[in-house]
Amino acid sequence: MAEEATGEREPLRVMVVDDHPMWRDAVARDLEAAGFAVVATAGDGRQAVRRARAAVPDVLVLDLNLPELPGVEVCRELVGADSALRVLVLSASGEHADVLEAVKSGATGYLVKSASTEELIDAVRRTAAGDPVFTPGLAGLVLGEYRRLATEPPAAAPDEPGVPQLTDRETEVLRLVAKGLSYKQIAERLVISHRTVQNHVQNTLGKLQLHNRVELVRYAIERGLDDG
Repeated sequence: MAEEATGEREPLRVMVVDDHPMWRDAVARDLEAAGFAVVATAGDGRQAVRRARAAVPDVLVLDLNLPELPGVEVCRELVGADSALRVLVLSASGEHADVLEAVKSGATGYLVKSASTEELIDAVRRTAAGDPVFTPGLAGLVLGEYRRLATEPPAAAPDEPGVPQLTDRETEVLRLVAKGLSYKQIAERLVISHRTVQNHVQNTLGKLQLHNRVELVRYAIERGLDDG
């Protein structure tokens, strides 16, 4: 099961954060039964930050409504330019404001707690791979927010002459990311591997000195790449 969960020998390392012990334990059991390694759990935001830094999970399954420190703040503290951590929000709230705030704080995906166990397991796998995962109906909302942000003046954008040049393939991948395609869809469209798509995205983030997919999509839309 471990190989099926990750595609590699080592099981995917997952941490579950929720302030309700019964829910937290149930999610952890479901993930372990699917072959993931649950390396830590936490019941409040500050505890989550401490334990995540110690346990170094690949994916953090995170509730938003936490004591001590809200989930979005946990996300902001743990997800950064030098962090490989992916965050999948699992929340009772489907409010648009909560979804957008979570994505802006660095979350890769967002599921509501009404999701099935199978949907959760699939979402954890896809989140680990860097694919944006959203409860049906929310993906369009997030892409719409990307477009709205792109109409605003960019904050502290680098001087254009100093922006590194992207390869043709990196630009092609970036164009498809801006259109809202998942990494899997991009791989199928370009007839390349999923990992190759990930590598192109990571190289592009590094070249442009951007931190996450939100900033990358905004950069692409600002330059009209989604219309190509």
